[in-house]
Amino acid sequence: MSKTFNQNLSQLESILLDKFNTQARQLGAELFLTIGEPAFETPQEIKDAAISAIQKGKTKYSLTPGSLDLRQEISAFEKRLNQAEYSVDEILVTSGASEALSIALTTILNPQDEVILLTPVYPQYQKTASLLGAKSILVDISANDFQVTRESLEAVITPKTKAIVINSPNNPTGTILNQESIQIIADLAVQYEFFIVSDECYNQIYFEEAVPAISAIRKSRDWLIVCQSFSKPYAMTGWRLGYIAASKAVIEQADKVHQYTTAAINSFVQASGITALNYNPQEMVATYKERRDYIYNRLLDLGLEVVKPEGAFYIFPSIKKYGLSSWEFCERLVKEEKVALLPGICFEAEGFIRISFCMNEEVITQSLDRLENFLARIENKSAVANHV
Repeated sequence: MSKTFNQNLSQLESILLDKFNTQARQLGAELFLTIGEPAFETPQEIKDAAISAIQKGKTKYSLTPGSLDLRQEISAFEKRLNQAEYSVDEILVTSGASEALSIALTTILNPQDEVILLTPVYPQYQKTASLLGAKSILVDISANDFQVTRESLEAVITPKTKAIVINSPNNPTGTILNQESIQIIADLAVQYEFFIVSDECYNQIYFEEAVPAISAIRKSRDWLIVCQSFSKPYAMTGWRLGYIAASKAVIEQADKVHQYTTAAINSFVQASGITALNYNPQEMVATYKERRDYIYNRLLDLGLEVVKPEGAFYIFPSIKKYGLSSWEFCERLVKEEKVALLPGICFEAEGFIRISFCMNEEVITQSLDRLENFLARIENKSAVANHV
């Protein structure tokens, strides 16, 4: 072809976790603990709200920023959950958190800008920044129980720093940024004048006492962009509904990006979102906590070093002691036991693996039984090699 594509696309590889999932299927994996797809059905009252909306004729275009009634409900929800004040003009309804994050980064990043990412990190942030011609600055927080220090962040801040992306509870670790970490991030954003893009799609899935949201720190309000999703807490992954909450100045610009990409979210799904925001997901959260406790204790019994997740539905044990790359470890596990877990390298964290525990108990139990068999073989081979 004589014409070329966007030059940033030519340097952009497919997301590794998608690549590994595809490879695992090709290798005949039978059990998957790779995807953040809740095994629960969407609650019936949320389904009924969508059906009712369709029957009432809510099948026409919505307002581009989102229906007024949903944005009013989101405003009330943010105040109730996070003690954060957002007017309807400070809310933009999106197609899930994925669009929210893409819009947020597109709104604020210029070529050559720098965005700070805390590793382990969900890959979308880095890939979107690259597509926009911005540079990702990775800060490894794995050695500090996945918490930040002022020194580690301040060391990478430059005049080109435009934003930091945070995700708490975190994917892939399940850890929560504590109050000290949140305060450090807010203080530095105000001091050095950069944005905080807060991916909060798991912030209703807490297993211990919830840490106050960063939106509760009012002095950083003008620099904060909250990206939220209905997918995880309400088992609504296929509904594709989320939102951005930020200052009016940010939303005015973000809405331009939304207009020229998605235009508007479908009306009856927005109607169901109102019902979802008034649904209490704690029964599902309690089940995730039971699964967390089971899988955490099993991993400890297997001799793996792991930080106990405080939220979300992922756990991120270290496999460094086995001397295998995370990709080789997971690839061999698929070949030998037909179990698919995700390599830590997918999250810029070599030496770890991510295990999702939002699947049903039978899949989790069988997968861990097979992981135990796999680890026993590795350890036996290692012992034989050392003896020889």
